[in-house]
Amino acid sequence: MADRTERLRAWLRGHLDGEVPVLTPASADASFRRYWRLSRHPSRGGGSLIAVDAPPEREDSAGFVRLARALRAIGLNVPEVYAQDLAQGFLLVGDLGERQYLDQLHPNNADRLYGDAIGALIALQSAGPREGLPDYDEPFLRRELGIFDEWLLDGLLALPRAEQDRPMLEITYDLLVESALAQPRVCVHRDFHSRNLMLTEQGNPGILDFQDAVIGPVSYDLVSLLRDCYIDWPEERVQSWADAYFALAVQCGVLAEEHAASFAAWFDLMGIQRHLKAAGIFARLALRDGRPDYLGSLPRTLGYVQQVGMRYPALVPLASFVREGLMPRIAARVDA
Repeated sequence: MADRTERLRAWLRGHLDGEVPVLTPASADASFRRYWRLSRHPSRGGGSLIAVDAPPEREDSAGFVRLARALRAIGLNVPEVYAQDLAQGFLLVGDLGERQYLDQLHPNNADRLYGDAIGALIALQSAGPREGLPDYDEPFLRRELGIFDEWLLDGLLALPRAEQDRPMLEITYDLLVESALAQPRVCVHRDFHSRNLMLTEQGNPGILDFQDAVIGPVSYDLVSLLRDCYIDWPEERVQSWADAYFALAVQCGVLAEEHAASFAAWFDLMGIQRHLKAAGIFARLALRDGRPDYLGSLPRTLGYVQQVGMRYPALVPLASFVREGLMPRIAARVDA
């Protein structure tokens, strides 16, 4: 890591008029990318900058650059790319600040901030890029559900297969995949939540971590936003924001009035697929990457699965399995 940091410094000097940059850690990330904040610099209009170190064998910097340009072209507030070295995995980009939605949201400003985020999401879905993006298809969805099996059930909890109720899980996965594939398909950010949205003075929100975008189900980013793994809200507020999204989506041609009868179930079941995947990712971060802090998000994440699952007869077995078979074990691991 020290060697990469020195290489990054040397590369940056060539783009900062020879200045030796002082690198301050900018944020933690659930990936192999590292972010460094550089102080205000005259050559870039006096604004601070972010240096990105993304090992090319691990991260797709080319995808980030391509999507950043496409999203800025439709008016979304994403970092401007000033310089790039894809072979080394180095980028120099604009700084969207330090005010994550997660730290700024409170009951009195949530309507405004989520309103801004929903507006940006509609822009992404109605005008976002489509060519060249992976298809969020059935194999993709099932691979994600496999993360839950491999890393949470088998890995973190070491739950014997005899206690996993595999027939129930396979029936559930079929239902979740079928619902996802039935939805209109749009450009999907895939991580549109409070840690990747920044509160900005203009063009709010700033949007980060979009390089893994795909073409997929229309409800995916909305449920990522409103049933966030890192912050939760009373269900009546979530429903009001979802209703506001639906009205705007119809107005902008992303959805049609005829989708009203299906949308609530699409939203709910997409959330369960996402939260199972996220629970598996949190377990993987703890076990493989030495990030046990992510285990603290498991109770909220799987809590959504319990709450939503109880509304659908076909999902009650899953909700019961999570409540009775997983949550006590997870509580013990989090406490430990």
